[in-house]
Amino acid sequence: MITVRSNPGVRFLPNAITVLAMCAGLSAVQFALNRQLDGAIAAVAVAAVLDGLDGRIARLLDATTRMGAELDSLSDAMSFGVAPALTLYVWQLQGNKVGWVVSLIFAVCMILRLARFNTLLDDTESPPFSKEFFVGVPAPAAGLLALLPLVLTARFGSSGWWASQPVVMVWIVAIAVLAVSRIPTLSLKTVKVPPKMVAPLLVLVAVLAAGIVTFPRVSLALALVLYLVHVPYAAYRHAWLSKHPEAWEAPPRERRAIRRRNQRLGLRPPLRRSVAGAARRVRRLPRRNGHSGADRRSSRRLGLRGNRPGSR
Repeated sequence: MITVRSNPGVRFLPNAITVLAMCAGLSAVQFALNRQLDGAIAAVAVAAVLDGLDGRIARLLDATTRMGAELDSLSDAMSFGVAPALTLYVWQLQGNKVGWVVSLIFAVCMILRLARFNTLLDDTESPPFSKEFFVGVPAPAAGLLALLPLVLTARFGSSGWWASQPVVMVWIVAIAVLAVSRIPTLSLKTVKVPPKMVAPLLVLVAVLAAGIVTFPRVSLALALVLYLVHVPYAAYRHAWLSKHPEAWEAPPRERRAIRRRNQRLGLRPPLRRSVAGAARRVRRLPRRNGHSGADRRSSRRLGLRGNRPGSR
């Protein structure tokens, strides 16, 4: 019986997908040279899709190899580091010396981010919940985010502020900083979908597919903006998990229960302070021989009972 690992063709398939991803990413430069903006955007997007498939197929077929891991890192560096930097330089920064420096900064930061990612794979001292996050923005997302001004230009034209050289250079540097930063971002590899959410998510996927087919540029720009919006939530979630070790191994439902319990405990006011405040308010009430209706209503609002006649 022939096992999966002994079949050379199976081991070849993930590496072939990785090479295709690298070729697609580098083709974006050729499209940019020909002023084909849609082709440049599509090339990097195809490279991102193929990059997400090669590793999953390798693990599914039990065909992971050391060569495949090194080839994947090299492909990511070319497709999401060098290719977007050259594409943006050819499109808007050509002839600008500062623009060339900015493009170099982006490419170098992406390579450093991938090198750090490879070193973190061997880290055995990280807490269990750390596998749910990336350290910094991952390479495919950063490569596509850097092209957001190009996406907006392809959709709305080059007359907007997003196509000016200063804005493009500042944007490239900002994405490069996010890539090499230690800001946590969610990893889709560990996202667990509850059974009751499967159907709504499938409907959402269908709507997203229809949007990509009908309005590809707007859909891609919206997806990139939503990804940026999720970064503060990911940072908050990472900080909350780091402070609650009891939730590290808990499933999502139990984590929500722990969060709700902690919120209830945190919102409960101290009893002694509320009683002391009520006593001070009662002390300021005017004293009369008889209890008027206003006095009784004030006492009821404070939650206090007056002494009834004959009571001890």
